[in-house]
Amino acid sequence: MATPRDPVTFDPACPSSAMPIRIGDKWTGMVVRCLDGGPRRFGELRQTLHAVTPKVLAETLRAMERDGLVTRTAYDENPPRVEYELTPLGRSLIGLIDTARAWAEDHLPHLLAARQAALARPCED
Repeated sequence: MATPRDPVTFDPACPSSAMPIRIGDKWTGMVVRCLDGGPRRFGELRQTLHAVTPKVLAETLRAMERDGLVTRTAYDENPPRVEYELTPLGRSLIGLIDTARAWAEDHLPHLLAARQAALARPCED
């Protein structure tokens, strides 16, 4: 039998609730990788991340800007131009993303096998 966890382990004031990249947030890490090479416009990000909708990309970029991971620079030009760029805080995530990516590459066959096995089991509702 598992030992009960200390209630303080899941304290609502825990800083983990403020993490900018949450498990399952598929776009933040990809945006960080897209901006790794320098500033990009919204359309360039959309081109690279072709599966993301404009709404979700805009929400992701706003959340990243709010968290201090990217800066948004609007240029007074005609037509208007806006660029997004990683901040030093945003750049600090690159190593973490690379580590998570390496882990996923090493364990992907096991994850896919577990998912396939779960699909093959009858529902237990």
